[in-house]
Formats: sequence, C-alpha cells, structure tokens
Amino acid sequence: MKIFIEAAVLTAESRTVTTAYRKKRPKRKPGSLQHCHCCGGQVPFCWTCRCSFAICQACMEENFWGMSCNGIIWQCPDCGQWNGFGNQ
Repeated sequence: MKIFIEAAVLTAESRTVTTAYRKKRPKRKPGSLQHCHCCGGQVPFCWTCRCSFAICQACMEENFWGMSCNGIIWQCPDCGQWNGFGNQ
C-alpha cells in the first residue's frame, strides 16, 4: 500500500514538473518578423527546421523542386532532416 501512495504522489508531482518532453517553446510576438536564411529578408512567416534553419515562402516556392519530392515533406539543406509542411 505504501508503494501505491508514493507512486500517486510521484505522478501528481510529475504533472507540475516541466520535463524536456513537455518543454514549452517560447511564443513569438504577434508583430515580430523572422529572418530567412536564403534571401536574408525579414518576413512574418518562415518554414523552420529543428536545427533553426528558416526559409520564407517565396524562397521555398523557388527552391521547391530541390527540397521536396512529394509536396508533403521538405528536406533541410543544412542538416538533412525531413520536415513536414503540415498538410497531412
């Protein structure tokens, strides 16, 4: 019985503790602009990879032929990771 009570206390504490899995990402301010790594422009929206590579929509459309093979995912030119467009 004692083990069950300790486990319940542990789960109650784990709800309040922020772990690496549930780490909150910092929110972007509504009026802030992002920096495109391709054209160097400041734009309100960029496709962003986990390695922090960011590409604006205009550059993505221009380089789409080399970054995506199916229109569902795109490959980061810096690290090679596959990222989704969010359409599936």
